[in-house]
Amino acid sequence: MKKLMVLAALSGCLTASAALADVFQATNWMAPVHILNEETYQKFSQDVKEKSKGDITFEVYSGGSLVPAKSTMQAIRDGVASLGIVYPGYTPSELPLNNVLNDLVFVSDDDIASAFAYTEIGMTNEKIIGEWRANGGIFAGGYSTPVYNFVCVKAIRSLGDAKGLKIRTAGGAQAAWVEAIGGVPVSVPIGDVYSGLSRGSIDCTMSDPTNLDKGNKFWEVAKSVTRLPMGVVLGANYVINPDFWRELSNEKRRLLLDEMAAGNARAQVAYHVGVAAAIEGSKQRGLEIIAPSADLTKKLADFQQGFVAALPKKSVDDRKVADPSDLIAAFQTTQTKWKKLLDGVDRTDAAALTKILQDNLYSKIDEKTFGMK
Repeated sequence: MKKLMVLAALSGCLTASAALADVFQATNWMAPVHILNEETYQKFSQDVKEKSKGDITFEVYSGGSLVPAKSTMQAIRDGVASLGIVYPGYTPSELPLNNVLNDLVFVSDDDIASAFAYTEIGMTNEKIIGEWRANGGIFAGGYSTPVYNFVCVKAIRSLGDAKGLKIRTAGGAQAAWVEAIGGVPVSVPIGDVYSGLSRGSIDCTMSDPTNLDKGNKFWEVAKSVTRLPMGVVLGANYVINPDFWRELSNEKRRLLLDEMAAGNARAQVAYHVGVAAAIEGSKQRGLEIIAPSADLTKKLADFQQGFVAALPKKSVDDRKVADPSDLIAAFQTTQTKWKKLLDGVDRTDAAALTKILQDNLYSKIDEKTFGMK
């Protein structure tokens, strides 16, 4: 009995020591210099540590060094990580409604409005909140990539060029589109695309242009970029472990929410600025920058129009969800709202975007109740 009491006391001391240390694991499967790591995790963690005066310190594990991309949601749920970046496309059966939204933005033409709309829906819509809760996480901020293009070893100039090509997609609508033009959709994590293009196991990837230089360096192995605008891709910048969140004081939760707003804004600015730099750098490296042919552009427009009309039924059939028409409508309305809020704003100014995001969303989130159910 005495030994048991001693062990219990030691265990309690160790637990208390860990709590006092306030060092928490954050997992990010992107390369350290990727925009969604550098802006939303590296700088975020530095700012949180400084503004909390060391009370909250995140140890950021990059490049999947803590857990791989597809295991991130489970790691957050199980407390392996207190915070992580989650791409819903890697767990489609667990996050079907989030993937409906990712299908929908295949027709989006404004990445920042899409990111902020997804963030608002994720933090305020009860269906989406419930889906994250059921998977053991609290959604606290989302991102949108810039508009996707084809990055290829075998160039796509016109509609017929895509036939038979193995094209990496992010799933959902992208996969359906590739099939519609005769290509073969391939699903691999973005971290495996470089080697796939290099070895020839894939011919192209659908990607936002910043992946040409930032982090993934596709311009080292690709030979062309086809500037066909194929929507955006959404993901969660910040998914929080509920136990970690609920043990924080109101003051610390407020601090994290404010810094997450800033991190989301910084990422979108970096994306916006990075596209032009990546395309220009690719030209200088000898990659062919291709304007898509008229038949390819028309095929995309026809596909997008039909896709949105069919999305509710397709979601019911394929993703096994209840009719998501109300969610689709809510997202479209919210995205239109953010487009108006962003009209005339300097999209290279992170402070300006942070203020808009704070004023119209994060300041209205009550840190005393948010994520506490």
